[in-house]
Amino acid sequence: MEIEKQYIWWLKAISGADEVQARRFAGAIALEIGWGGISKVEELTGMSHSTIGKGIEELETSETLEPPERLRAKGGGRKKSEIKDPGIIEDLEKIMDENTSGDPMSLLKWSNKSTYKIAEELVKLNHKIDPDTVGRILKENDYSLQANRKNIEGSSVPERDAQFRYINEQAKEFINQECPVISVDAKKKENVGNFKNPGQNWTKKGQTREVNVYDFLSLGVGRATPYGIYDVKRNEGMVNVGMSYDTSEFAVESIRQWWLLFGKNQYSNAEGLMICSDGGGSNGSRNKGWKIHLQELVNQIKIPITICHYPPGTSKWNKIEHCMFSFISKNWKGQPLVSYEAIIKLIGATKTKKGLTIAARLDENEYLKGIKFTDEDIAKLHMKTHDLHPKWNYSIFPNCH
Repeated sequence: MEIEKQYIWWLKAISGADEVQARRFAGAIALEIGWGGISKVEELTGMSHSTIGKGIEELETSETLEPPERLRAKGGGRKKSEIKDPGIIEDLEKIMDENTSGDPMSLLKWSNKSTYKIAEELVKLNHKIDPDTVGRILKENDYSLQANRKNIEGSSVPERDAQFRYINEQAKEFINQECPVISVDAKKKENVGNFKNPGQNWTKKGQTREVNVYDFLSLGVGRATPYGIYDVKRNEGMVNVGMSYDTSEFAVESIRQWWLLFGKNQYSNAEGLMICSDGGGSNGSRNKGWKIHLQELVNQIKIPITICHYPPGTSKWNKIEHCMFSFISKNWKGQPLVSYEAIIKLIGATKTKKGLTIAARLDENEYLKGIKFTDEDIAKLHMKTHDLHPKWNYSIFPNCH
């Protein structure tokens, strides 16, 4: 006990030192004690005999003790749990697969289980692991904590996921064959005139632009119906700004103008065209006029068109929404859409760091609503439905005559 009291301050110093300093302190104490010193220090500190011996060796062989570049030799220290127990990763993945949610358009995964719950389940599977280690392994495998995001509006999960996979497979096949894949949709109608447009712009104090208090259409110039076409491969788009109604004829005319102005030249050897669109509206899967006007377009351009619709309630995943329309909205935020010319210029000025460019044109044609088409008209189409979800996937071919 005399030795313990004598060296108590040294032992306290060891407790606050790093690994190298601690073993050198321990070695110095052992040398001070003399015969049996290593065993006594081993008993007092809990250090191993070899560690204390290494400290003594460093003290006896070095004139000066420079701090090492690293505390441990390369490869030293405790091995990671997944290295000592390789099966832990496989079991962790199984646990996560049962509870993983995710946007099928994203590679990021996340789980609704806490690291404590996951650690408990892994312990039940005979793995030795703590919640902190679970958190580290999850981060290293591209998991992260995320809140819920409103992104799904309907449709059953099996149908939805199968359709997304099918759209992706079809798009890859078309792109590999140098055929265009376009995402289409109508942006929300905009009042044209001196109306408030949501968003803010940097403006000098006292120079805030004043706009109409009321959004009555009679106070403006008219309404704009922007219909967009986004080229998935080229990251380019076109918006056909209509002055009339958003009808199936207007939707197909917008695609026709894109083909005549851009597609025909950029894909001169294309043997087909793929269109990805929402399931409703002017380009909806149940819209007879949409299919009839597409047949007219197919006969004109003389190449088949394949149409794949996104399932109901998943319009936010249509590429044109987040790859083009969102940037148009950002570009004109806080800018009153005072005229059709202003709309065209604001759309045309939309660009991104990733190279997105958008052309815009004004469509002054009048499109009538309420035109009826019959089942007999549909029967005349040169159309073939696909095996998977034929109501959402079909191809229209040029008529022979």
